[in-house]
Order: sequence, then C-alpha cells, then structure tokens
Amino acid sequence: MRFFQSPFRAQALILGLIFTLTPFASSVQAQTGSQESNAAASPAPKPSKKAKKSKEIVQLVELSTKFGSMTILLYNETPQHRDNFVRLVQEGFYNDLIFHRVIKQFMVQGGDPASKGAEAGASLGSGGPGYTVPGEFNNALIHKKGALAAARTGDNVNPQRASSGSQFYIVQGQTYAPENLTGLAARTGREYTEEQKAAYATVGGTPQLDGQYTVFGQVIKGLEVIDQIAATSTDSRDRPVEDVKMTMTLLKAEKLEKLMKELSL
Repeated sequence: MRFFQSPFRAQALILGLIFTLTPFASSVQAQTGSQESNAAASPAPKPSKKAKKSKEIVQLVELSTKFGSMTILLYNETPQHRDNFVRLVQEGFYNDLIFHRVIKQFMVQGGDPASKGAEAGASLGSGGPGYTVPGEFNNALIHKKGALAAARTGDNVNPQRASSGSQFYIVQGQTYAPENLTGLAARTGREYTEEQKAAYATVGGTPQLDGQYTVFGQVIKGLEVIDQIAATSTDSRDRPVEDVKMTMTLLKAEKLEKLMKELSL
C-alpha cells in the first residue's frame, strides 16, 4: 500500500493507498500474484457460527508496542474481517511483526508476515496469509483517527476491492474543517452525517480513503500510541529506522453498552 507524504493530495493518496501491499506500485502486482490475489484458490475462512455474535456484544483486541498498548474494537458490521482478524490474533500471526510503513499525519501499517525479523532495507509489504477477504463497505464506518482498515491491491487487478488477508493500517490523519470535507464530498459524491463531519473536524482522519478500503475496527484506548509510532524516524521506504514490533492479544468480548459507559462514549 503506497502512501504519499502530503495528506492534502487526495488523488495521490488514493492512488497510493490502492494497496500495492508493497511500497512500490510497479512491483506489487508481480509480487502479490502468488499470495494476495489468489483468492479463488485460497478463499478467506467463512465466519464461524460461534463468531456470529449479537451486535450488543463486541470483540476487543489489545495491540502492544514498545510505546504502549492500544485497545481495538472490532465492528460486527464487518463480520468476515472481524472473524479473520480474530483467528489470526488467536494463532499468534501478528506477534513480532513490525509496522513496516509509517507516514506521519496519515497512517501506520503492518501485518506483513515477511516483516518478522526482516533485515534493514528489506522490501516489505507484499506478504500475506495466501488469501483475500471480500470487501465489506459501510458508509457508517469512516477513516477517523484510530480507524482500523484493511490494505489491498489496486483496482486494476482487484476491481472488487477485496482486502489483504492480514495487512492492515491504523489511521492517524489530520483534522478537516467542515468546508474542506464538503468540498471533498462534492468531488467524490459521498455524503457525510453531521456526526461524521464533527469527528473529522475534531479528532481528524483521512476522509479521502472512505469507500476505498474496508474499515473494520476502531482504537478506543491508546490513541496516543499511534502518534508516537507516527513520529518515529523512517527511511526512504517509510519503514521506521528502529523497528516497532507488535504483539496482539484477544481480550474478553464486552457488552457494547457497558463498554460505552466505561469509556464515557
């Protein structure tokens, strides 16, 4: 997923986010052909009956780094992404992987299994579990700060916008004044609710990515950890000079109403 430095160049960002799963759009199509684009041969696991929870119950994941931990809520509105993520966390898939792509005021990205123990300068971003997950787009789920979204290959090879089986990014972004969001909406034909406009104006995000990638979770604790990761020094490929490893733990599912009260949401 090639992200570009300037968050103001919406078109460039969207073209870059058309996830090349690797820092280079020209090489991703060749590199991902045997892994991420082979969805027909290796379909994503179907949601299990046990995993089909009531919308009143939400699954939480803790993502730990050297900068601290984040608690992530997985959306029930995107069940295939939720269940796939839960399974990978349970298997320990993400443990000791690194955030291999970090761009300040935009996002932090990880989930490439090839990043585990990768040497400095190694080309990362094309790895995955060997399958994709069908896109699950929902206009209610936006790229506000802390959004957990799935990376993917480009529209030219992936017109269905299926997601990578494992690679994800967490949004940092920046704030958008209502008039700027209105202008973006006019260009994209997307409509935003007053609540969504307020979110982009206060906590910020990357609205130019809405509708392009599946958002399937939200950081509800530890937003400051995103800022610390995003502030790290990076090389020419946007990889942190000093590796930022991750460990993920599946937390106990919670009642949404109780969780919202605890967090004063």
